Amino acid sequence: MKTGNQTVETDFTLLGLFQYGPTDSFLFVAIAILFSVALMGNITLILLIQLDPRLHTPMYFLLSQVSFIDMMYISTTVPKMAVNFLSNSKTITFLGCGIQTFVFLVLGGTEALLLGFMSYDHYVAICRPLCYPVLMSKRICWFTVMCVWASCSVNSLIHTVYVFQLPFCPSRLINHFFCEVPSLLPLVCQHTSQYEHTILLSSLIILLLPFTAIVASYACVLSVVFQMSSGKGQTKAISTCSSHLLVASLFYMTTLSTYTRPHSLHSPEEDKTVAVFYTMITPLLNPFIYSLRNKEVMGALRRLIGLCIFVQKI
Repeated sequence: MKTGNQTVETDFTLLGLFQYGPTDSFLFVAIAILFSVALMGNITLILLIQLDPRLHTPMYFLLSQVSFIDMMYISTTVPKMAVNFLSNSKTITFLGCGIQTFVFLVLGGTEALLLGFMSYDHYVAICRPLCYPVLMSKRICWFTVMCVWASCSVNSLIHTVYVFQLPFCPSRLINHFFCEVPSLLPLVCQHTSQYEHTILLSSLIILLLPFTAIVASYACVLSVVFQMSSGKGQTKAISTCSSHLLVASLFYMTTLSTYTRPHSLHSPEEDKTVAVFYTMITPLLNPFIYSLRNKEVMGALRRLIGLCIFVQKI
């Protein structure tokens, strides 16, 4: 239904990750378990960092920020998708879709930039250790994090407002399990090629530049690490950097695949599969990769468990 050249604001329908059918209950349980594990893993990591004074360093401060983002990230998309498996109505309101798009863009952009800043932290700690207290002071960390949140919020607001003022076609079927810009563009009843150039530019700045910085930082780090005489120091540095590089590669490669291609080259099924990695798999793996491969985090976990056991005995 149209008024003039604009469509009337009506609900959208999410077609979902899979075609809904007899296995909906099983899929709901599976998604709910993944969501719960990811949520508890990130909450546990945040609590460990907050409660253990040994983890009150810039690296773990940034890690707690990433865990908070992952916790919110998965909470923005997965609950709605899980509910749709059991609900007869797969709709999402126009306002709800806009809010989901905005929040998702803010969180995704912030994580992308913070992962890049974390690589800088590792670079300074290993390559310029004497300058670390100055270059990674508490004030600089807080200022950087606030700037990242603010800039990503402004960028996301601009994209969200622009997309949702476009004229949508009468068909409101979103072939995805949540609202994001690439899945909404096929529903627009006008050419969006020029706007796609804007998306590409934003993606290159927010995604590609930090990833390039990560690769460059770790190239410098590895050159320094292999010159170390201490085998223990080499092992610790490589373990820390490899964990971060693994998470970053998974996150950046999948998001770049989605946001740097014109929508004419997108395949809905492929987009949904790729989206699973940066909406569910990455938030699920992050706390375990950073904790199971990090002796300091595991030590904090053992101390917390020991304290809980001691308190119960009293």
